[in-house]
Amino acid sequence: MQRSASSSTTPGHRTGLSAITLLTPLTALQLPVGTLAVDRLYTDARPETFALPARRLGYRLALDYKQDQRGIQGTHRGAIMIDGTLTCPFIPPALANATHRLNDKAVRQPDELTQARIDNRKPYSLHLKQGPDDAGAIRLACPATGASPTVNCPRRPADRTTPRTLDLTNPRQRRAHPAARPTVTAPAHPTDHLPDICRQQSITIRPGDLGTIEKFRQDLPYLTDTWHDTYKVIRAQNEGINGITKGHKVDISEPKNRLAHGRVAQTLLVTLMVTIANLTILDTFCQTTRGEHLPHTAYGEPAPADPDRPAPPPTGRPPPRTPR
Repeated sequence: MQRSASSSTTPGHRTGLSAITLLTPLTALQLPVGTLAVDRLYTDARPETFALPARRLGYRLALDYKQDQRGIQGTHRGAIMIDGTLTCPFIPPALANATHRLNDKAVRQPDELTQARIDNRKPYSLHLKQGPDDAGAIRLACPATGASPTVNCPRRPADRTTPRTLDLTNPRQRRAHPAARPTVTAPAHPTDHLPDICRQQSITIRPGDLGTIEKFRQDLPYLTDTWHDTYKVIRAQNEGINGITKGHKVDISEPKNRLAHGRVAQTLLVTLMVTIANLTILDTFCQTTRGEHLPHTAYGEPAPADPDRPAPPPTGRPPPRTPR
């Protein structure tokens, strides 16, 4: 069962709202926020129920997609969203469509050509120039602009500060040289017909500007090494916790351990079982790192009396009356 803002819900329903309901108290406790890796069920949630409030809480998103969601997902002010990343509108079609309708098996084990095309998308991604600010707005710059452009574009002025000499033994200088960057092939459109991202140095994206494709936007380039190193580790931890809750000590999936009838009773029992599983995880952590068990106070039990301390003074209250 999942917990929503107002009542318990069945799995697969109100997924985004349930997740935000669980994350909000963590923010109130001032616990650190980081990258939130979720499965495809959350990618289907409406932006206003999951992606936008999750970012408002300070989380970055690492997402996965269904087969028909991969590849080009939409546009905004001329920039193309490809697998959750806004890119130059003139990215080569072979790179833009590298994951188009790619099946799950190919995603788990992409061939060398597919992986090379995915990795070669990086120079065409818009650069994060600023943000997010207090309102959640970010500024994204054209990849051919700024102090460190990653592509060459005929519509952008050439970098006049390029040194005449180049130290070929310096990898950083080699990568920064214009000759090492891909060149955009832009059609000869009149200036007033170019998209905003080509006419301006940068564009501002405020929460809600992307509309429905906001649910696809993520902070790590999809299927790159950075995405794999983050997404797979977090998802493995999640599956490990699921394994603990379904293990023989708790076994939340066994109906015989939840014999009470009714949604409320089932919700309370599941909550108690998840709490026990969490305490088991903490106890294992204490044994591993400190060589001792979790303190008894964590289980709500009184700590054992210290034999060296005197007994607490009497309160003066009479003992409770026992019924006859």
